[in-house]
Amino acid sequence: MNDKNLQYILASRPVGWVEERNFRLVESAIPVPKDGEVLVRNHYLSLDPYMRGRMNEARSYAPPAVVGEVMLGGTAGEIVASRHPQFAVGDKVIGRLGWQLYAVSDGTGLSKVDTGKFPLSTYLGVLGMPGVTAWIGLFDFCVPKPDETVVVTAACGAVGSVVGQLAKIHGCRAVGIAGGAAKCRYVVDELGFDACIDYKAGNLWSDLKAATPQRIDCLFENVGGEIFDTLLGRMNAHSRIALCGMIAQYNSAPYPMKNIASLLVNRVRLQGFIVTELLPRWPAALTDLSTYVVAGRIKYRETVADGLTQAPSAFIGMLQGQNFGKQLVRLI
Repeated sequence: MNDKNLQYILASRPVGWVEERNFRLVESAIPVPKDGEVLVRNHYLSLDPYMRGRMNEARSYAPPAVVGEVMLGGTAGEIVASRHPQFAVGDKVIGRLGWQLYAVSDGTGLSKVDTGKFPLSTYLGVLGMPGVTAWIGLFDFCVPKPDETVVVTAACGAVGSVVGQLAKIHGCRAVGIAGGAAKCRYVVDELGFDACIDYKAGNLWSDLKAATPQRIDCLFENVGGEIFDTLLGRMNAHSRIALCGMIAQYNSAPYPMKNIASLLVNRVRLQGFIVTELLPRWPAALTDLSTYVVAGRIKYRETVADGLTQAPSAFIGMLQGQNFGKQLVRLI
């Protein structure tokens, strides 16, 4: 065991793009668990777009991160000391223990996971919150029917990559939106999407029309901004939108939407959702996802930065779209 804990504190709230100076690395003593508590050594830190919104002080679906406190985030690790009857030393667990090497927990929000079949890291990605988000958003809110066209933005990311593969398994036409030719090749050639549009190529509308000859029945929206506005212009009557994120607007002013009337004209059903409010649906999602991963029907990719000190730069890179699949920080 190391003789110190390392933690990243939220030093200041970003204005516009996140900068490394918004974080501060501190050292502290390794905490000691009391009765009913465990000490967890985190092995992986999950970096996710929602963290950017929580860095603001604005009203949202969850309280903002607190300046001067440890940055929030999902973690996967190992119990190294236990005074809790339900956890033993050596148990592998996932939780929300933040940007730090060690953390004490009373067990609330901690879940034991089996690393015999799947690597520990997958429980923060394809078999964790991102995978479940994809499954619930697609099947509970997009409700696709076979042969319909499903479009997903940020198609190369941890959530979007799973959405498209689930759509294909369900018999749909899957079209991704991603930034860069390399990402689009990965989405089509490795993940099996029917098409992928490189929004950076500068031909979004014409490429979208070519890729969606039957227009769009289901949109899984992760990006917002100009891309979302453009997609609204291709929606079918009685189409459905699962609004999962708006990463393009997390670091800038709201985008002036021009095609919002499409929601009325096409009688579109748009539903925003927060996956942590839908816990009863998680078991069914995880059952399906694990089955598909074992069968090779869902593929996944991880982008891993090594060392806690790399977390700020990896987080900024993720917000800029530099990652393929799930962005993680390996802490061991």
